[in-house]
Amino acid sequence: MRNNPIIVQKYGGTCLETPEKIRAVASGLADLHRRGYRVVAIVSAIGKTTDELVKLAYQVSPHPNRRELDMLLTTGERISMSLMSMALSDLGTPAISFTGSQAGVMTDDSHSSARILDVRPIRVREELDRGRIVVLAGFQGVNPATKEITTLGRGGSDTTAVAMAAALKAECCQIIKEVDGVCSADPRIVANSKLLRQLDFTSLSEMCFWGAKVLHCRCVELAQSQNVPLVLKKLGGAEQTTRVMREVIGMESGKVLAVNSITRIEHVEIDSADLNQGFEKFARHLKQNGLSWPQLLASACAGGKTRIMMTSDSESLDALLRTLEKSKDLRQQCEALSSVSLTCFGGVSSDLPFKAIQVLQHHGIVADKCVLSPHSVNLIIPAENREAAIKALHSLI
Repeated sequence: MRNNPIIVQKYGGTCLETPEKIRAVASGLADLHRRGYRVVAIVSAIGKTTDELVKLAYQVSPHPNRRELDMLLTTGERISMSLMSMALSDLGTPAISFTGSQAGVMTDDSHSSARILDVRPIRVREELDRGRIVVLAGFQGVNPATKEITTLGRGGSDTTAVAMAAALKAECCQIIKEVDGVCSADPRIVANSKLLRQLDFTSLSEMCFWGAKVLHCRCVELAQSQNVPLVLKKLGGAEQTTRVMREVIGMESGKVLAVNSITRIEHVEIDSADLNQGFEKFARHLKQNGLSWPQLLASACAGGKTRIMMTSDSESLDALLRTLEKSKDLRQQCEALSSVSLTCFGGVSSDLPFKAIQVLQHHGIVADKCVLSPHSVNLIIPAENREAAIKALHSLI
């Protein structure tokens, strides 16, 4: 099978949450193998395993050591990879499972938010050439200098899949979940949301940055830089597929593609003479408390105060806010807000911010801030208005 094409598939946790689902996924992988493909399967932790492990860690310690947290969280994917390999073997399909370090995923030394430096898939290639399906634990790697296990942050299994596909020069990388590919809005909120069958990398990256849960933002950026053909598909639904490419031909520039939302945004206020001093204090606070950097959305300095708008997973934000209670110079500025964002193909039309604010005003929703980027209009609103705002703005698509 040495010269047969390679397909990398990544399976989300909801695809694996019962033994029956694991066996069903294994059957699909075995079918690909019978058709002559060399197959690499990247697996996430089963169901809500990661959430449960994080919750347990914070029950044991209000400030869990990030190295030990990585050691804990990587067990979720190891469970998934082992069970999937067992299921494949029962089907008569040769398979072997590897952790991130065994697969050659090399990262920097940032626990809980490591970045991939290199992928050296020597053992993966050897096993593919022997005719085995290789099942890999997503979300994790190893620092080559310290030999410490690291994790890539939430959604890191997507990034693992793309990085492995690039290193193996795979025919494509398929991200498989229990929802349609990419929709114009969360179908759980907007019943008439539309499947987007084609997307360019730039638009998808913007959507993910501003809250789309379909992919990890870094994964999209990596796929674009490495020119990895990317497909998002629904488990068992061949028609519910989105193909991501460098360019989409025939789409009108300025067309609104999707409404996305960040559920929780926090503001931190820092006593500072200027923006640089504010960020220095914030960076020092994070380091002293063993915290990872959150995703920063906007910042400003006025009146001796630096204000930083940020988001992250709830556990990380809660941990940060707890540390602020003991700080003299840093404090939570206000109650949590949300964002709603309109992402456009090719760029934002000049009148779209006004239209979006008018639509929200018509529904009795007042935006606190408007943050513009080349491809999106992002409105900061009270958290209780989030779903109503998504439904209202979807009318502009």
